[in-house]
Amino acid sequence: MAPDHGSKVDISFAGRFTASAIAACFAEITTIPLDTAKVRLQLQKKAIAGDLAGPKYRGLLGTAATIAKEEGAAALWKGIVPGLHRQCIYGGLRIGLYEPVKSFYVGENHVGDVPLSKKIAAGFTTGALAIAVANPTDLVKVRLQSEGKLAPGVPRRYTGAMDAYAKIVRQEGVAALWTGIGPNVARNAIINAAELASYDQVKQSILKLPGFKDDVVTHILSGLGAGFFAVCVGSPVDVVKSRMMGDSAYKNTIDCFVKTLKNDGPQAFYKGFLPNFARLGSWNVIMFLTLEQVQKAFVRKPAN
Repeated sequence: MAPDHGSKVDISFAGRFTASAIAACFAEITTIPLDTAKVRLQLQKKAIAGDLAGPKYRGLLGTAATIAKEEGAAALWKGIVPGLHRQCIYGGLRIGLYEPVKSFYVGENHVGDVPLSKKIAAGFTTGALAIAVANPTDLVKVRLQSEGKLAPGVPRRYTGAMDAYAKIVRQEGVAALWTGIGPNVARNAIINAAELASYDQVKQSILKLPGFKDDVVTHILSGLGAGFFAVCVGSPVDVVKSRMMGDSAYKNTIDCFVKTLKNDGPQAFYKGFLPNFARLGSWNVIMFLTLEQVQKAFVRKPAN
């Protein structure tokens, strides 16, 4: 991402979109096991009093180990196909549009650092627009990830991503592909604003400190900051989104929120916080490191 200080990097929208999609897909492949563990933890209901067995999944590593033991290591990559579909569309749009939208909000004659409020507004806008388009891929990804080990002889609901898309349309209608669109737009707009604005702001602040330059260390620190802020502000809507997409028992966003609060308590909205941070923190570090390098190939050289 082009910093606010210094010279602007000249990259076309097509170049930004392509670089963003590549970086987002690479980050998705490397961190989706953590996302699968996070989804299972979020969908796990509160243990019933007197249940000696207790919750099935405990912690990030425990959940990943349980999934691998019961379903095989490959199960940790459940949902990778729709996950890549999602990142190509959502990742490409939300990140690729961020700089143009930010420039639109400040105006073409703006000089100096962009105000944080404009960065947040740009991230909120691109996150909402991108996920409105990519919601079907998110729905299929969550449904594939949420299905655990089945009893012998019980067939899986979906054989794969394309089968899931087809069955959802055939059995539930085209509109069902946008199930959970409310909390998903809220979640992704908020998290995208937190990620992109905080990365932009943290990087800008670090580069003003003595001894720091636009290198890997700065990108790692900025990526960790982006992941932390994103999890802090996005966990409640992320839990509601996962529960609505993974369980059809909820009528709407408010119903899911109220039932989760009533049945599992307010702490449920931060269920899976550590795996979520491990996921988003590592995801942001990998994605931004990759993006900073890949987009160099798309910089347009000035005409002689």
